Amino acid sequence: MSRIRVGSGSPLEPRIGFSRGAGHGKVLAISGTAPIAADGSVAAPGDVYGQTRHCLQIIARAVAEAGFALEDVIRTRVMLTDIDRWQEAARAHGEFFAGVRPACTFVEVSRFIDPGWLVEIEADCLRGD
Repeated sequence: MSRIRVGSGSPLEPRIGFSRGAGHGKVLAISGTAPIAADGSVAAPGDVYGQTRHCLQIIARAVAEAGFALEDVIRTRVMLTDIDRWQEAARAHGEFFAGVRPACTFVEVSRFIDPGWLVEIEADCLRGD
């Protein structure tokens, strides 16, 4: 089995020196995924639901590129700058993972690299084949 590494095209990946997803064999970890649009701007400014959906779409692409499926996601960590808005993030998460229902934790953090980011999400995968 070989090491798995996938990128998302984020300008931060080469600058910081990380991969969107890294794993080995049946295990894949998805790095903290922020709401960064293709042009580098903040996706869905001020909208926790929209930013959460955007992050989950980036995660889904990385999971697929690594040869995994959304059904392989076993855990997510949703970090918010305002935990009082958790229900907005939870709605997007619930829509995205309705049939999967991974373990999930919501936590509040003081801030992110970009003050426009309201949410950042990590995911862990385990392929069952």
